Formats: sequence, structure tokens, C-alpha cells
Amino acid sequence: MQPLSVDLHLFSHHVQQAASDRAEGALGAAVAQLRKSLDLWRGPVLNGTGGPVLDAASTILEERRLAAVEELFALRLQLGEDSDIVSEIREFTHAHPLREALRAQLMLALYRAGRQAEALHEYAAVRDLLAEELGISPGPDLAGLFEKILQASPELDRPVPATRPEADTPSRLPAAPDTRPHEADAAAATGRVPCTLPYTLPDFTGRDCEFQYLLDQGTAGDGARIIGVDGMGGAGKTTLIVHAAHRLAASYPDGQLYIDLRGFTPGERPLAPEEAVRILLRALGTPDSSIPDDTESQLAMWQTALATRRLLVVLDNGAEAAQVRPLLPVTPTPGCLVLVASRGRLLDLDGVRWTTLGTLAPRDSAALLVRTLGEERVAGDPEAAQTLATLCGHLPLALRIATARLHNRPRWTLQYFVDRLRTEGALLTELRSTERSVATTIQLSYEALEEDHRRAFMLLGVHPGPDFDPHAAAALIGVTPRDAELTLEDLLDAQLLLQHEAGRYSFHDLVRSFAHSLWNDAVRHQKDTAAGRLLNYYLGATDAACRILFPGLRPYDPAPAGQATGLPSLPTFSGGQAARGWYERESRNLQATVRLGQRHGFHRLASYLARNTVLHLHAQGAIQDYRELAEVAVAAARRSADPQALCLSLGNLASAHQILGEFSLTMDVAAEGLQVARTHGDHVSEAAFMDQIGWAHIVLGNLSEGYDLLLRGIRLHRELGSVRRESIALCNLSTLHLWQGRPAEAITAAERAAALCKESGEHEHEIAALNDLVIAHLDRGDDKTARTHLDRALKLGENSTMPRNRAMSLALRAVLCQRGGDGDEALTHIGRALALLKPLGTATWQCEVENAAGLVHQLAGNHEESLRLHGSAYQRACNIGYRIGMAHGLHGLVSAEQALGKHKAAREHLHEAAELFAAMGIRRAILDSPDGEPVRRAREPGLRGAQA
Repeated sequence: MQPLSVDLHLFSHHVQQAASDRAEGALGAAVAQLRKSLDLWRGPVLNGTGGPVLDAASTILEERRLAAVEELFALRLQLGEDSDIVSEIREFTHAHPLREALRAQLMLALYRAGRQAEALHEYAAVRDLLAEELGISPGPDLAGLFEKILQASPELDRPVPATRPEADTPSRLPAAPDTRPHEADAAAATGRVPCTLPYTLPDFTGRDCEFQYLLDQGTAGDGARIIGVDGMGGAGKTTLIVHAAHRLAASYPDGQLYIDLRGFTPGERPLAPEEAVRILLRALGTPDSSIPDDTESQLAMWQTALATRRLLVVLDNGAEAAQVRPLLPVTPTPGCLVLVASRGRLLDLDGVRWTTLGTLAPRDSAALLVRTLGEERVAGDPEAAQTLATLCGHLPLALRIATARLHNRPRWTLQYFVDRLRTEGALLTELRSTERSVATTIQLSYEALEEDHRRAFMLLGVHPGPDFDPHAAAALIGVTPRDAELTLEDLLDAQLLLQHEAGRYSFHDLVRSFAHSLWNDAVRHQKDTAAGRLLNYYLGATDAACRILFPGLRPYDPAPAGQATGLPSLPTFSGGQAARGWYERESRNLQATVRLGQRHGFHRLASYLARNTVLHLHAQGAIQDYRELAEVAVAAARRSADPQALCLSLGNLASAHQILGEFSLTMDVAAEGLQVARTHGDHVSEAAFMDQIGWAHIVLGNLSEGYDLLLRGIRLHRELGSVRRESIALCNLSTLHLWQGRPAEAITAAERAAALCKESGEHEHEIAALNDLVIAHLDRGDDKTARTHLDRALKLGENSTMPRNRAMSLALRAVLCQRGGDGDEALTHIGRALALLKPLGTATWQCEVENAAGLVHQLAGNHEESLRLHGSAYQRACNIGYRIGMAHGLHGLVSAEQALGKHKAAREHLHEAAELFAAMGIRRAILDSPDGEPVRRAREPGLRGAQA
């Protein structure tokens, strides 16, 4: 039997001839050949009676017949037929309702016949059928045709041939929408270059650097390019790469394909590579019948497509390298670009150039609010707009949800919405819409973690500070610092943590809120235990730092009750610089952890940790923070029922009040502390409180009462061996001696204070003692000796962080320079001293240095500036009742006013100063008043260096 005498062979022959005719543009001839091939068809092979083998063969042959039918309809549509073939296509569509190519041809024919509504109805019907039968949505080609019908796109208009060809007459017509199912660049229903990119946002804002990077990389070189964008959920990765893909589309004329790999899609599992490949092949126009059944062949077909076309492929929402790798070009094919978006950087994908997408810059957040809300609404309350951006963490998803909510609620003001967001636990609840939720976005990343990493993430959420290192993380999780660092790096890769500095990790504010939302009553004990471990760690670390930085510090026995056993590994400090650096990095964490301990009932731990923390705050000049934390410590110590903790906390609070010039409060707090100390036999604290009360009396002008308390405190310090506290009290005593006209005694007290500090290694306090010693020698006119001691103070101060000590040393250097005739250098030093103290907000310190600055300007002949500085110092002293500061300020005013010829004002201020000095029992050298009346007063405006 001859091959062509068998129907099957004849069918294949006609189909092949039709393909050849179509390739030559002879569409009429191709139609004729396909009609002949289909005329041979007489029904299913053996009509279902041949068994499984023949049934499979019958299925293959039926698929070939349907492919020929679809090809015939596609050609007839290209030839301009429409209403003539509607019924024929509908017949096949009813028989094969799930074939999307047939449905597309029916829709196109209906549309061209002027039946747009019916065409749209066909799409709705197949969409519902696919969802019901297979649980899927229509493919991108059918969806694209639907969109074009909705828009009445000119691309869908019927071609207009010059003449109507006969069925067997070759015809060459202009290109028209092609609905045939073949592996060409045209989509199955429309004949256009396949483009399945989602729409790009018209108000795309910011990301200038990242966007330009994608454009540059997307057009660089001749080989295949693979660019990855990673970032936390909601950072706008999809928006960025889609926006870039639209801009780059013209460079990839064979198609622009987008696929969501569903790595982090709520309620769905990630797409397997073979599933993704089938979707991508269909997007290129490949019919299901031509896609091989086995995965290896499917991947090979996809690689062939990449190797032969200039394609731009967007792989969004990738979960892991194993999912993405099979979809990438395996050879350096010229002309392809692949953009990959993933929450975590897929480091196992070689050859990918990655860029990380963080949060928006504040200026871009502001611009996005203006573009989405409107300039008028934002301009109406710019502060609330700025706060809104901050509360949204400058995260694009959060900002867009927030602005969408505001759009839907025009009566809400920005401030009203901001207030809602600030409500406890409301942030993530408010930042959600019908389809989008910040909490859900973060939760998907969280749920992708292993169980031990989820636990670590929850425990890290207990940390109350802005960032943390592996040691703190180890304490929270209950592992070694090395294991904690590995976990932190994994969470960083999962975009659940941020890293702005090597070795330091932090939460995005919204991720932190999510971590807090995970806690419930069932796991609350874990949170309490983690908090206890963290306080225990920070207490141990600060103890180690304090031993280096404050060697004379009073020891104590913490042994806090009710915390987790076992001390976490502590950081090691090579010296003072390392310990100070650690304190600076951890300062905000330490303050927040003290408050955390109070909230979780670790009152004793909290009070001792506060004691170690305020020492650093005092050294840094952060006195407002010092006072606030001291108040927290006192409250915690009261609840701890630990008298030692209460005495330490009350002593720190009294010092804070004293430094801030709140002398009445100083006496009240110190008096309470003195009573507690005496009740419990704490003689070390008793002596310290006597010092504080004594000094408060002195600065308020009660010199005699203060002097007695100060001497009693010094004697007790000496008996108990409290070197640190004795040196502080001796500095105060030196100042008092000087005020009362006893410079020799002042020198003796300051020399002993400096010697004690040097012996114990208390260099910060040694600087203060040396400053007092310099002041005493200056008072005696011994500039040479004063300069010797000041040189040591300045040398020690090179490594000092205490701004008050440094400022006073610079002020004294300025005085010596001015006395030595170097006025320019003097003004430089005094300017630096004033600049150091200005941001501190401590009235007593500023008063002292301003009086010193006034003296420098007076000696330089700058009497107007001297008048201003002494006037400022006097006003500061008046505001806090600092009587000695008031007297010294008045004294300086008198000198400046006399030099400026303001004799009446000078006379009034001179008498006022004399009265103050006399009331305080200060008797010193005589200076003639402007009218010749002798008045006792100090020779120069006051300089003092007493410590708190």
C-alpha cells in the first residue's frame, strides 16, 4: 500500500503543504490544503474500542486534528472572514470548552462582526469554567485579547484584501492579527509580540539610583544578563523591576514575559520550575499539545526559546535558588535579559548581579505622599505627613496602603490618621486594605523560616533598643554568640533584619511591630525569661566596662533573684577606649533595657544596670537622660526592697538634680538617702549623702552649714577607704576654701584630690581635681605652677569624653593665654569651651564657663562681650538660685560696666554683689567702688571646678 493512499498520511501531507504555503504568504492555498486534510477526517480512531494503547494513539491524532482546525480558523480570520465562521468556531468551542486558542478565535470573530458584548461574554464564560474545572485563570494571551476588545484596539480590525480570493487561489495579504497556535513570536489570539508584563505605576516615585542601575545593566554588553533585586516584603521590588522592564522593552523585540513564582504569595505554594516553564512557553504562543510531558524536555524547549530570541523575562517573587535556576539561560546567549526579584538574596545563583532595595529615602517618601494624596492635602499638615512617613517606616507598601485609606476617608485629617497609627498595637492593623496588608507581607517571610529561626525571631523582638550585636542576641536566644551570629545572618538574608553597620543588627519598625504581635499568654514566660537573660548580660557587660573606666567605683553584690541561671558570654575590653566605644554603641540599648527590666518585674537588676549606665551618661554630659534614668532606677529600687540598690539610685538622682541646678530637689533626695543609709547601716552611702547635702547648702549660700557636712563626709570617706568619693568631696572643699579667701587650704585640698585620683586610676576625676588646683594657683597669681597642672589636665583630657571637664580646662587655658598676652589663642580656646557646653543644658556648668569667658574678654578689652557673658551667667544663676554664681556674675558685670563708663549700673551691681558675698561669709580683697567707697569683693570673677 502506498503511503499516500492512507488517510493519515494524506492528512499529514496536506498539513505540511499548508504550512509551506503559509510561510510563502499564499494564505488561500494554505486554507485549501487544510480543508482537504480535514475532509479526510471521519471521527475518532476505532471509536474508543481499541483498548488503552489505541486510545492513547486516538488522543494524539485528535490533538493533531484540532491543531489543524485552529490553524484553518486562524488563516480564515487573516483572510478577513468573521461573521461567516462564528458558528463554525462556536461548534468546536462547545465540543472543546477548555481550549483557549479556540475561545480566542471565537472572541475575535465576534468582535469583528460587531458583537463586542458577546465576545466579552465568551471571556467571562471561559474564565469561570477554568476556575471551576481547573482552579486557574485564563492565560496571558486570552487575557490580553480581552483587554484589547475592551479598549476597541485598532490592532483587532479585520484586514482588507484587494480582492476576495478563491479557496484554492494563492493570496498574499498584509499582516493581520494571527490566532493560530504555533511557536511563533505572536500570541495565540492576537498575533502580537508576547508581552505579559503587569502595568507600571503612573506615580512611580524615587528609587532613582536603583532604577538607573537596572537600565544600565539591562542594556550593557552582548551576553545574557541576569539581574537580581532583593529586599524585605513591601519594599517595592516588583514595582521597580516592572517599571524598568517597561522602559527596557524596546530592546527585547521578541517578547517581554512576566511570571510570579509565588515564593511569598498568601495561601499558595511556590511554583515548581516545570510549572513555571509551561506558563512561560504558553506565553510565547506554544500550544499545550506541543509542550512535552516530561520536565527535562520542557526545560530544553525553554532553553531553546531563550537561545533563539531576544527576550526580557521577569521572574518575580522567587523563593529559592533551586526554583529559579532552571529558568535562567544556561549559555551566554546574546540578547536576553532576566530580572529576578526575591526577598532574600539567592546566593547560590551564580552570575547574578544583585542590588538590594531598602526603604525609601525620606525625601522620596515625602514625594510619594504628595503624588498619591495631592500637594494641597500634604501642605495642609506637613508635620503630620512627615510623621506618617516615619510611622510607615518609609516602606512603599505601607505608604501606599496608608494613602489609599486616606483617599477612601476624605474626612480624615493626616493628624487623625497618625494618632490612630500611634495607638498601642494599631500600626499593623491600620496598614491593611482589602487585598494588601503589611502584616501579611511580613508574616509570609516569617513562616518561610525554620522553627528554630522563628523562635529566635520572636525572642529578638524582646530587645527594646534600636539595634543589637551577637552577644545581646545570644543572651535573648539562649545560645552562644557564634551561634547567635549565624542565626542573625540567616534572618538578615531573609530580609527580616537590617544591618547598617558591620556586626550590628536591627528591626525595621514594622517588622518589630510584627515580632511583638507574635507574643501571647502561651509564650509570655519565654519573653520574661529572655528579658531576664538580657538584663543579666548587660549588667555583666557594664560591670566589666566600669572596672576599666571607673576603677574606684564602689563594688556591690548583685546576685539578683528570679532571673534565668547562667551568665551569657560577655564582650572583652582591651582597654578604656574599647570600653568607652562599647558604651557609646550600647547607650540607648542600656537605657531601654533598664525600662524593660522594670516592666517585666526585674526591679533589682534594673536598678543596678541603671547605676552602671548613668555613669556613662554623666561622662558624656547627657544629664537629662541621666536624670530620667535615675528616676526609673529609684522607682525600681523601691520595689526591689534592696536598701543598697535604693541608696545607689537615690545618690545618682541627687547628683543629677545637683548638676542641673535643682538644689532643693538635691537636698530632698539626698536627705531621704541619708535616712535609708543610716537605717540600714550603709556608712559608705551615708558619707556620700552628707557630701551632697553639704554642697547643696554651699551653692545656695549656706556656707557654714555646708562646710560642716562636707568635713564630716570627708572624714567618713577616709575611714571607709572610699577614695573616689573622698576625691569628689575634696574638690568641693577646695572651691569653698577659695571662695572664703583661703587659697593655701584650697591648694592643699585639690592636691590631695588629684593624688587620690591618680593613685586609683580615676583619670576623669583627676582632670576635675587638676582644674581646681589650677584655679587655686591662678587666684594666688602663680601662673607658672597653674600652667604645669593645666598641661597635665589637658593631656589627660585628650582621651576624655566628659565635656564639662574638657570645657573647664579650655577656659583655664584661655585665661592663662590672655594673661600671657596671646589674645587670639585665648579667644579660640574660650570659644571651644562654650561650644562644648552649649548643647548640654546644664545651668551650673554653663554659668561657670560663661563667667570665665567674660574674664577672658575683659582682659582682652572686649568689654561689651564681657558684659554679655557675665550677664548671661548671672541670669542662669538667678534662675536656679545658684547664689555664688550670681555673685560672680555680678562681679564680672561691675568690671565690664566700669570699663564702659556705665558707673551707675556698676555701682548698683557692686553693692548687690557685696551683699551676696557678705551674706555667704565671703571676705576677700578690697576694690574701690566707682564713687570711691571701699567694698569687699573677690579680685576676679569666679572660677570654680567643683564636681557633682
